[in-house]
Amino acid sequence: MGVTGPGVTGMPVPVWVALAEVEHTIRFVDVGGWRTRILTAGDGDAVPVVLMAGTGGHLEAYAHNIAALAADRRVIAYDYPGHGYSTTATSDLEIGAYVEHLLGLLAVLGIDRAHLCGESLGGWVAIKVAAAHPGRVARLVLNTPGGTMATPEVMERIRSLSQAAADDPTPERVRARLEWLMADPATVTDELVAIRRAIYSRPGFATSMRHILCLQDPAIRRRNLVTAPELASIAAPTLVVWTSDDPSGPAGAGMDMAAGIPDGRFELIIGAGHWPQWEQHATFNRLVGGFLATQGI
Repeated sequence: MGVTGPGVTGMPVPVWVALAEVEHTIRFVDVGGWRTRILTAGDGDAVPVVLMAGTGGHLEAYAHNIAALAADRRVIAYDYPGHGYSTTATSDLEIGAYVEHLLGLLAVLGIDRAHLCGESLGGWVAIKVAAAHPGRVARLVLNTPGGTMATPEVMERIRSLSQAAADDPTPERVRARLEWLMADPATVTDELVAIRRAIYSRPGFATSMRHILCLQDPAIRRRNLVTAPELASIAAPTLVVWTSDDPSGPAGAGMDMAAGIPDGRFELIIGAGHWPQWEQHATFNRLVGGFLATQGI
């Protein structure tokens, strides 16, 4: 277990500036009928890393990590079904749908084995894939992951803030949803608000959000939760990252998760909320880059 202090001060640089540091492409691919937006960057023979955002999120959540992680390997970031600029959802999306989509995306891209780096919902999906398909996952980074908790107050907060922002994507409502994620509300830039407003203003997105948020329903959530046997079955070396100010739950939840994984390691980042990859990206990049750079991986 480690405790890591802030790795960056001041406001994040603009997303477009961060992404300009590395050659990359953004395109759409068909994955099981879902028109899926993906970003790819980097090259090399090392195992690629797939970056996976949280509920209602989009690939720009990793804008400050892509260049660093692509220095010595291929990086893929993508929008889930119902999220970002991928096809909007017209029926509920439970965890199995995200797992199937990710496996389909890897097949389309010709990737047999990858590192999975998932934040919140992304971590939840990554755990399920690693438990059910161990040969497909080299290493796991679980960044403030979901899937083990079902706290009514947190679920209701996510549901109310997210749906309000999708139903009426004013700057104020979108900003309120984003500020809930952060330790420091000042890290929610006008640019980030504008990016999310554009996505949430897409035709059909308010309905899509309702289907995304099915996992905040207690009964639906219960049948999708990560189990102790699933954690125990994970063969991949795993880094669990939690933060000092995560609104989704205490750091103890991350420590318990790491303890339940045979080759699990825990790191605490100080001065971040639910998006340490954004608020403390220098620290996050150092931790994750070092973890993925282990010899033979």
